[in-house]
Amino acid sequence: MTVPLVDLKAQYNSIKEEVDEAISRVIHSGQFILGSEVKAFEEEVAAYLGVKYAVGVASGTDALQLGLLACDIKPGDEVITTPFTFIATAEAITQCGATPVFVDIDPGTYNIDPQKLAGLLEKKLSHRSRITHHSSPVRAILPVHLYGQPADMDPILELAKEYNLKVIEDCAQSLGALYYSNQSPITNHSSPITHHASRAGSLGDVACLSFFPSKVLGAYGDGGMVVTNDSKLAEKVMMLRNHGCKQKYYHLVPGFNSRLDSLQAAILRVKLRHLDKWLELRRQKASLYARLLEPVDDIEPPYVAPYSQHVFNYYTIRLRNSRITRNELQEQLHAEGIATAIYYPLSLHLQEVYKSLGYKIGDFPNSERAQEEVLSLPIYPELTEEQIENIVAAVKRFVSSD
Repeated sequence: MTVPLVDLKAQYNSIKEEVDEAISRVIHSGQFILGSEVKAFEEEVAAYLGVKYAVGVASGTDALQLGLLACDIKPGDEVITTPFTFIATAEAITQCGATPVFVDIDPGTYNIDPQKLAGLLEKKLSHRSRITHHSSPVRAILPVHLYGQPADMDPILELAKEYNLKVIEDCAQSLGALYYSNQSPITNHSSPITHHASRAGSLGDVACLSFFPSKVLGAYGDGGMVVTNDSKLAEKVMMLRNHGCKQKYYHLVPGFNSRLDSLQAAILRVKLRHLDKWLELRRQKASLYARLLEPVDDIEPPYVAPYSQHVFNYYTIRLRNSRITRNELQEQLHAEGIATAIYYPLSLHLQEVYKSLGYKIGDFPNSERAQEEVLSLPIYPELTEEQIENIVAAVKRFVSSD
């Protein structure tokens, strides 16, 4: 049995005619950078998320950096974020000349812990700074909706309002996820958007999407997007992505070459039409995994918070007993042809690149425990019930053999 972590060939085969037609359409148009396909895709994503503006850029990392710059993050500023994420989150902060400040995660969701965030803000920001915003360099909060589940945004947004901070959502893994404000009771996690539900990415000042091929909505190459309800922020990102100009050859600000190309936009437009169906299939696969794994000692399936509808960009289990190790399980599954991944094996505060920030082992214990215990199993819409049963059987054999 061989099971890949994600099967992009199977996905392509399921929509081959639509994708091929979209690619042919772009090739025959002769328009490859920005243009009508990108504009149409931007409008469709904005409508899907329920926001006013969407700006296509070259990658998810660029989306983060341009989103931060549009929010006027500059050298000397601090941006609070999580240490348990892909480095692009913090990398975008440092590329703006700002400093990432880390807050530990909630051990259930793996997202930034609002209570710990509140404690840090209370410590760093005096009463005077809440009003004048001059005594502290903290300028923004950058929550990450990890693995496909939104962070708990209500308290984060309340803190941002109290301390006059921008909120930049990292939605690289969470396109399509729902956040139910004020933890409204949920009886059906497959329900459509209601009056109390919002898409991840529609809650902060700015949100950043990634269309890396393995995402729930993946391009055939790199791609990203910045979304917002603020016309001025959207206009800034549009200038920044295109060498700092509104009119060709007339440059207003220092910018970048970060434009989403037409081929990727055309392919993503096809995939967007299938996204909700694919997300529902992901939830069905996750539900089967959870049911089969529930009786397995020492294996913890993903926790789904009552305020969220998870999209399972990754299906991440956790090993809860020191007598068995995550790495040994990964090696055993690999030997049986089952691909897995570790997102993420070393928290950002312990990375060599951030040594100068002065963090040390023990500073963020929840993040540090997670980095030793999590393992992501295959999940994608085309994954079969038989494959999931075989994967869980392999996990059971490993656990019972110890």
